[in-house]
Amino acid sequence: MSIDVMELDQERVQAFQGLAVAEAAVAQSAACCYLGDVLGLYAAMSGAGPMTPAELAERTRTRERYVREWLANQAAGGYVVYHPETGTFELPDEHAAVLADPDSPAFVGGIYPVMSAVWASVDVVAEAFRSGDGVGWHEHDPRLFGGIERLFGPLYRHQLVQDWIPALDGVAERLTAGGRVADIGCGHGVSTIVLAQAYPASRFTGYDLHAASMEAARRAAAEAGVEDRVSFEVAAADDHDGRDHDLVCFFDCLHDMGDPVGAATHARASLAEDGALLVVEPAAGDDLADNLNPISRLFYSGSVFLCTPNSLAQSGGLGLGAQAGEARLRQVLTDAGFGRVRVAARTPFNLVIEARP
Repeated sequence: MSIDVMELDQERVQAFQGLAVAEAAVAQSAACCYLGDVLGLYAAMSGAGPMTPAELAERTRTRERYVREWLANQAAGGYVVYHPETGTFELPDEHAAVLADPDSPAFVGGIYPVMSAVWASVDVVAEAFRSGDGVGWHEHDPRLFGGIERLFGPLYRHQLVQDWIPALDGVAERLTAGGRVADIGCGHGVSTIVLAQAYPASRFTGYDLHAASMEAARRAAAEAGVEDRVSFEVAAADDHDGRDHDLVCFFDCLHDMGDPVGAATHARASLAEDGALLVVEPAAGDDLADNLNPISRLFYSGSVFLCTPNSLAQSGGLGLGAQAGEARLRQVLTDAGFGRVRVAARTPFNLVIEARP
């Protein structure tokens, strides 16, 4: 099909062309953000006030000419402030909280290694589009695994114990007294370790199919001093041998599974009497029209490259997707045999669902 551009609405063509170019600038600049993170440029600027390119290069042991060009990109995007009268650049504290402080609840630095891994897998995913095959989690660039840990870690550290567990009926009291918890699809174990630190009388087991992530989780538990009450096992969501759990958790992973109904069914069978299932999923409306916004756009892109291919690579291959929505998630849990399902909490990014047999 050949389009005669001159017959089109020129204002609309130019407006959309400007949008496409602007978004390409954002996408390419994200690679500069990755450099700012991995080279410690943001960290060096945090709290340092105005700096020259030479000062930043010296502090980070990088080359001034590269740093000067990087700072120009960051200033053009509004990530740093340029002071033309002194030729210096400054990272405002508000921006540093987002880019430079991994302990900040606003930190998003983990998204940049995730994006790097996505770009590294783009040709593999393109072939999956043609073949219909899945792409397993283990097939992605290794930057993905640590990036996911850094991306979700602040969320778990600042909301899991403070907001989500208290929103579940009686669960905080059971864990305080001493209970058993299974964390399914736990990755590097951030959520498992956060829970273990908060509830020392309880015992926790993290399960994940990715062996390298389980090794990283064991190291992290030892570093956190909770290895006496935490263990990690390589196992599928529908094949672990845990029993009598007071709480079973799926943090941002149920939609990644080939058979989420089977995984939830197995979780229900592993619960103790009056045990609870906690499912945290990306926030989404039930219809596509409800999700035409920047947050859902980010989740959909992650689903294209990571979540849906991972599900299609597994037995069942449902391909639920990262924007399934509350109604679809309720149906999954109901089909798994849960009689009571409710949204216990909401955030701009998450649905927090409690389910009981």
